[in-house]
Amino acid sequence: MGKFVVKQAKTGVKFDLKATNGEIIASSEVYTTERACMKGIQSVMKNCVGEIEDQTVENFAVLKHPKFEA
Repeated sequence: MGKFVVKQAKTGVKFDLKATNGEIIASSEVYTTERACMKGIQSVMKNCVGEIEDQTVENFAVLKHPKFEA
């Protein structure tokens, strides 16, 4: 499962979407606020076709995809 990583940039906040192997497969624009960044994550999650593990919330559900995990 992919995961979002939110981090500070020089001029704001951005997120990366990482694959199970840790490789960055998407990187967002730099948002001026963390709230705007979270809205960007929600938009990606809403519009994607697969499940994404949302590690930006406490007690997130750990997801597994049988095609990619043993």
